Amino acid sequence: MPSSEPRGPRQIGRALVWSWKGLRAAWRHEASFRLEAYLSVVLFPLGFWLGQDAIEKAMLCGSLILVLSAELLNSAIEAVVDKASPEFHELAGRAKDMGSAAVFLLMLNVMMCWGLVLGQRFF
Repeated sequence: MPSSEPRGPRQIGRALVWSWKGLRAAWRHEASFRLEAYLSVVLFPLGFWLGQDAIEKAMLCGSLILVLSAELLNSAIEAVVDKASPEFHELAGRAKDMGSAAVFLLMLNVMMCWGLVLGQRFF
């Protein structure tokens, strides 16, 4: 449903509050998000340190943000599916599996980015 409120600083502030609530909910309820966040806390500064230029830093650090974003979307899909269909259904399972596959592909992307950037330097 579209918002009838005019856009401006107040709406931006509300969006920030809602985003913060979503991050807190993911931290509180999603073990996978916490694990990926811990890894990002370690790897993000390492990416800034190891990247030689802005492109490398963006590849190393940006790939981590994509994984966290996909995990949030996957968790949202799972929550909606569980609410809409608490009993097992093939389509519900497929939706959850596809969300999980998206996170997995972005984890492969992290490994590829880090491997290519660091591999050319050290090997």
